[in-house]
Amino acid sequence: MILPPAIGVPLLIAAVVIGITLIYASILDAKERRVPHRTWRPALAVAIPAAVWVYGLTILADWRIAAGYLILVAVFCGFFYLFQAVNLFGGADAYALIIITACIPFFPIEPYFGSPPLGFFPFTVLTNAVLINIATPIAILAKNLLQGNRAPLPCLFLGFPVDGKKIQNEFGFVMEDIEERDGRLMRRFVGFTESLGRILRGERRLYTKDLRLHPEDYREELALYRKAGRVWISYGIPFIIPITAGFLIALFMGDILFIIMKTLAGM
Repeated sequence: MILPPAIGVPLLIAAVVIGITLIYASILDAKERRVPHRTWRPALAVAIPAAVWVYGLTILADWRIAAGYLILVAVFCGFFYLFQAVNLFGGADAYALIIITACIPFFPIEPYFGSPPLGFFPFTVLTNAVLINIATPIAILAKNLLQGNRAPLPCLFLGFPVDGKKIQNEFGFVMEDIEERDGRLMRRFVGFTESLGRILRGERRLYTKDLRLHPEDYREELALYRKAGRVWISYGIPFIIPITAGFLIALFMGDILFIIMKTLAGM
């Protein structure tokens, strides 16, 4: 779908400033695991007026189409906020997705492989990010198999063992419950279902960042990890990095899932 310049140009300007900010936010998150809200202020100063202009023109052109997209925007933003509230998304990840959804509802330019029928840009960014993120567990599985690391199969996709003496220098969350009984270490893996249940109950996972920033609060855990030798943690790649990659691919190449489906259909 090729948009008229009055809509396409403001969207493209918003996409440029948001794309630059996403790249910067990815660098910050990779180094510090933290993206301050002020990071987004310059992009929002440009993208919000552009979005208001685009929505206004779209409403004037066809209020029914505009209403449909506004409903999609509201639903997606609501889900991203909810996922962040129950700790399924990080705050920076949800914030990035909400900004993309609210400010760039349409494809600013026609990507190389074309846009999907609905043409809802945020959905393409999300599906691209998820598909890119799927590649990481496969690489982790290969690494664990090559190194002979043993764990329940799901854990082989999601994490790897690290030196318990240096665990606070790693990035991720602890995948094992370790305790000492009668002088013996008892340890077990926390499965995905149990981990998800803890999150939904409001029980925060133990992140290596907590161990690094507040070692005095986790003396017992750190002592157990040192005794354990090696402790399994999740991989610590921030989701904002796949979001950024998914955004750039959506902008220039298109929807990965749509491309795969067209290829399989021989189109």
